[in-house]
Amino acid sequence: MPPDDATGAREPGDRPPVGADDAIEASAGRADAAPPPQIAATASTAPLTADAPKPGAVTHAGRLLALFVAVVALCMLGYLAFAVPGKWFTGVRSVAWGPKDMQIAKGSGRIVGDELAVAPSDASGLVVVSLRTTFRASDYAAVEWIAIDVPDHLDVSLLWRTDFKPETLNTLPLAVVSGRLLPAVTHDHAAWLGNIQGLALAMKGPVAEPVRIRGVMAKPLSAPEVLRDRWREWLAFEGWTGTSINTVTGGADLQDLPLPLLLAIAIGIATLVVVGVKRVRPGAMPMTVFGALAAFVLIAWLLLDLRWTWNLVRQVDATADRFAGKSYVDKRLAVEDGPLFAFVQKAKESMPPTPARVFVAADSHYFRGRAAYHLYPHNAYFEARSNALPAPERVRAGDWILVFNRKGVQYDAAQSKLRWDNQQPVSAELKASGRGAALFVVR
Repeated sequence: MPPDDATGAREPGDRPPVGADDAIEASAGRADAAPPPQIAATASTAPLTADAPKPGAVTHAGRLLALFVAVVALCMLGYLAFAVPGKWFTGVRSVAWGPKDMQIAKGSGRIVGDELAVAPSDASGLVVVSLRTTFRASDYAAVEWIAIDVPDHLDVSLLWRTDFKPETLNTLPLAVVSGRLLPAVTHDHAAWLGNIQGLALAMKGPVAEPVRIRGVMAKPLSAPEVLRDRWREWLAFEGWTGTSINTVTGGADLQDLPLPLLLAIAIGIATLVVVGVKRVRPGAMPMTVFGALAAFVLIAWLLLDLRWTWNLVRQVDATADRFAGKSYVDKRLAVEDGPLFAFVQKAKESMPPTPARVFVAADSHYFRGRAAYHLYPHNAYFEARSNALPAPERVRAGDWILVFNRKGVQYDAAQSKLRWDNQQPVSAELKASGRGAALFVVR
């Protein structure tokens, strides 16, 4: 007899035999029913991408940005409500006149480049610049004289005549801020009627340097024009100066509405809006008030940075045009102290090759320091804080004196005598001279 395992007898607990076809079907069924453990584990344990922003955070950032933009727009509308004296929309454009259209009725002056340089011609200190015009007063709400180097102490007025009362000369005082004239709003003036048949600018008072007039404009002051003016002021090119590192760089020197001020007001109003929303509907603004304030400050900072970057791009172009491809001497002549550098180079040709003692005098402390720098390796002496030359008794024969744009220095060529600040003269010889500059050697 065959053994028990041969006859098919099974011990208790043994699994029944499975055929090949049954095994394939069973394994296929298990694959359809559940994925292999390795695949399932991989799918369930895949980490989320760390850099992917949460949809909620993007939505909140978009809300804050939209809120800030809306507040800036509302601030501009509020500004226009005060800045536009008449109609918001007109079909009239600004009218401009240049120096060649002007006549000097009182005083003296001449056209230098694109500017009319004027100064008083007598002790009265009066300067009057006029021009002929023909435009309707009702179409234009303001007149702006474009002038620079206007002393703050001058009494400045806008003058005009009309065909309504041609025998009457009308006046309106003008304000002077940082050497510039502010526009005169004529919209509500009782004499701003009919056709304007002539404009004039009157200035009275002593001036050390001529006032430079670049033109005059009659403006309708419509809403689009006011916006264009503010846009031009915000994006006006501002070249680098010695104080650019300490100030907000970019934009016109004088702005009716400075961009940093507008953004600061918008930050404050937008933050107050967030505070109000959180009190009424806390769920609508999950970010804290401090977080919203920080976001608004960041947005304003980025806007100012964009303006600074645009100003920087234009500064790079201006610097390249000014210095690229030039020699060392030509580069020195192209900077702010170019005339001083040119005179010092001329003066050094008259000086000995060995270092000599040189006293430097200039009304500007900047030019005193720069002259001493250009005179090296000579022993240059100058007063950093005061515009003073040494006493005559401290000067000895062989000393040199360089004067650049300095008042109070007189030289008598016939007697070879040099005097400064009404002190005792010293014997000296003129060695080199230029416009507002001279070099002397003491004998």
